[in-house]
Amino acid sequence: MSTRAASAYQRVGVETSITGADPHQLVVLLFDGLLDSLSKVSGAMSRGDIQEKSRYLNKAIQILQDGLRSVLNEKEGGDVAKNLDSLYSYAVFELTKANLSNSPEAVQSVIELIRPVAEAWKAIRPQTR
Repeated sequence: MSTRAASAYQRVGVETSITGADPHQLVVLLFDGLLDSLSKVSGAMSRGDIQEKSRYLNKAIQILQDGLRSVLNEKEGGDVAKNLDSLYSYAVFELTKANLSNSPEAVQSVIELIRPVAEAWKAIRPQTR
């Protein structure tokens, strides 16, 4: 399969996932996209691929700021929402520092902060039905 065809197939798969997703699943997709992007940032840094690093770093930051932070509801979520907002802001700050120092280790530390939150979010699914 050509790279172009694989990319088109992947886009259709993602679009189908989004179209049929409930709000909980949309957040799961955001976390999955974030963790995937962070992994790719780390790999690109290790390889010295500046273009790829920038592409996935921008995507990760956009998911944090325009995706995960935008769905927080401080009125209903209270301290949990406030703490998540602080975590996401901190992650963006750390990713900016990691970019400047070209540190895959710093990106890995952000992954280690985000992964437990993503796993916890996925684990609450049975309770939301």
